Amino acid sequence: MSAHVIPFENLRNVDVPSVGGKNASLGEMISQLTAKGVRVPTGFATTADAYREFLAQNGLDAKINAELDKLNVDDTQALAICGKQVREWIMAAPFPAALEKAIAENYEILTAKSGNGATFAVRSSATAEDLPDASFAGQQESFLNIQGLDNILHAIKEVFASLYNDRAISYRVHKGFVHADVALSAGVQQMVRSDIGCAGVMFTIDTESGFKDVVFITSSYGLGETVVQGAVNPDEFYVHKPTLAQGKPSIVRRTMGSKLIKMVFSDATRAGKSTHTIDVDPTDSDRYSLSNEDVLELARYAMTIEQHYGCPMDIEWGKNGVDNKLYILQARPETVKSQEAVNNVTETFKLNKHSEKPLVVGRAVTQKVGVGPVRIVLDPADMHLVQPGDVLVADMTDPNWEPVMKRASALVTNRGGRTCHAAIIARELGIPAIVGAVNATDVLREGEIVTVSCAEGESGFVYHGEIEYDVNTQAAAALKPAPCKIMMNVGNPDMAFSFAKTPNDGVGLARLEFVINNMVGIHPKAILNMDAMPSAIQTTIKNRSRGYASPKQFYIDKVAEGVATIAAAFYPKPVIVRTSDFKSNEYKKLVGGEIYEPDEENPMIGFRGAARYMAEDFKECFAMECVAMKKVRDEMGLTNVELMIPFVRTIAEAKAVTEIMAANGLKRGENGLRLIMMCEIPSNALLAEQFLAYFDGFSIGSNDLTQLTLGMDRDSGILADGFDERNDAVKVLLKMAISTCNRLGKYVGICGQGPSDHPDFAEWLVDEGIKSISLNPDTVVATWQLLTKNKS
Repeated sequence: MSAHVIPFENLRNVDVPSVGGKNASLGEMISQLTAKGVRVPTGFATTADAYREFLAQNGLDAKINAELDKLNVDDTQALAICGKQVREWIMAAPFPAALEKAIAENYEILTAKSGNGATFAVRSSATAEDLPDASFAGQQESFLNIQGLDNILHAIKEVFASLYNDRAISYRVHKGFVHADVALSAGVQQMVRSDIGCAGVMFTIDTESGFKDVVFITSSYGLGETVVQGAVNPDEFYVHKPTLAQGKPSIVRRTMGSKLIKMVFSDATRAGKSTHTIDVDPTDSDRYSLSNEDVLELARYAMTIEQHYGCPMDIEWGKNGVDNKLYILQARPETVKSQEAVNNVTETFKLNKHSEKPLVVGRAVTQKVGVGPVRIVLDPADMHLVQPGDVLVADMTDPNWEPVMKRASALVTNRGGRTCHAAIIARELGIPAIVGAVNATDVLREGEIVTVSCAEGESGFVYHGEIEYDVNTQAAAALKPAPCKIMMNVGNPDMAFSFAKTPNDGVGLARLEFVINNMVGIHPKAILNMDAMPSAIQTTIKNRSRGYASPKQFYIDKVAEGVATIAAAFYPKPVIVRTSDFKSNEYKKLVGGEIYEPDEENPMIGFRGAARYMAEDFKECFAMECVAMKKVRDEMGLTNVELMIPFVRTIAEAKAVTEIMAANGLKRGENGLRLIMMCEIPSNALLAEQFLAYFDGFSIGSNDLTQLTLGMDRDSGILADGFDERNDAVKVLLKMAISTCNRLGKYVGICGQGPSDHPDFAEWLVDEGIKSISLNPDTVVATWQLLTKNKS
């Protein structure tokens, strides 16, 4: 073994000081994981000693250090001049004879292994170990498609010089590293022909939430540099690790990227000239760059690597377009989310003392504070104008606004009660919102900086200017056992991984209409009858269903993915999925909805729920939902999904809808399937025992039950003060439903708004024998603590 160069096969993780983390890891995987089926291209690495010996000859290291000692890195012009000078010195210096000889010998051995025409990647590997707040990843250069000894030597020297890139020099200074303490190893590795295949990056953890039970994979055509550099919008895939380990094809989420360009080999094989980018053929852009089989194989590689290293991993991979096989190009420990302490915490927001009088008052949703410039949107066609951090102000919103609501720091609407869509979506996004503010669009001024406070009780206030506030974070790791199961209401799959970190016993309500609206956005009848649609709608359907076998398959797969994402986040805890409960006015807002939906005076008590599923002209639409749910449970293995039917008015409807589900492969009891019924109509409580003959339990929808008991529109801002689930008449019906379920040994829970808004109501439900309370995520910990405190 040469002191200057070491073949990858002879390296292990303990060799980081000699060859850096990247090269040591390649050696570790080749020697330890090849037998487990993980393919890693071989190569060799120059050592830190070789690098230091190179700099030491003719006093180049002292010359460099003297130049850097004079530098003020905050002077960007001086930094550029200094960095350029140092790199020129390195490029002009010859390699020591012994190093050049060792490189030549190892290159000859590598080319003999690799076959005619093989080219190589020359990558950097810094030998200073990463610290929790300092990572050297991506600072130095890599060169792809290099061939010939002279070009290899030149590329290695370019890699050595890249230790003195402007950004690398500045980074070391700001992180307190001594320049001379950081050395560089160059890795020379067989190229994978992903230039005619595809490549990307994968993590064994969700990069946004830190959720550990998924592998997150990105992929695009050509060499992986475009993905790593952020030059392309890649495809994205999530694979659920626990069900993959059971042998299930558990791809829970697929998102198609635009993939407009790709990096490919050039004819030249010298650093700086060996690759170039070209446009991707539109037909390739409009399909996924990886097959499902490839995605699952990559996820299995990722799990094998993670298990070996014992920590979340950041992995680069490539698919060889010649042999169509997948290869791991490098792997390193993930250093961001895995370093964050995963604590169960509750946040309490409190405004500091101020003298501002409120500009606008309405009903508060969530218990948070937001600050930002006012963005008034009077026409939904202008919602794209909302910028990150804006306070979105509108007359009202509906589920179609959800994508831009994600950008907002807060939401204020003129109309709506605390159970309207604006409120529901704001809760699930975790942003403060004020609904029913009456005149917000008239009073607030475009661009005005305001503070939106929902941290002062049931009323929310908008104040002029930026008012400082405190956030108290309290650890909730020691929560006592609750007197009933505490579940969560989750509609948005994008938030599921984050919400799963909150203490919970599962999901008591996952709203399918949120999934359909956000991930499909097209009326199911327009999907089924695409050829009869106007040309503009046909174009929309074709664009959104790119990459899928048909528009119908797109609808089924997207609904399945949305539910599977939520189910995976909480697995193996139960996730109760409510089948779609759009009203006709809401369905009408989907693409093509105007063509199919009736005009109803009161859609809240119109064509919805079980009656819709049974209708001859809607049965095929409901069948697509059933196929999607069967896919989630039976194919993906997410049998923690339970299904819930909304708005069942009569016993005949209960019988008919369960028969329809069974005909579509969702038979109660098969593969452990439980069917739950929403108890949200007075008839459900009055005839509870007869309804329960067809279901495994009730989930009480207190919003609709209150509305129909009191004859009060739940979305009315005018009547909002009188809308209260704690009304005695409502309680009589609740008591009937709960007692009947308990007497028959059936499940009974509540997923309505009441327990989230009224802790005393939650306590009453527990006393009556409720088995579970499903809460909005922001109220889980506080309600849990209240119930355990009062029951202890």
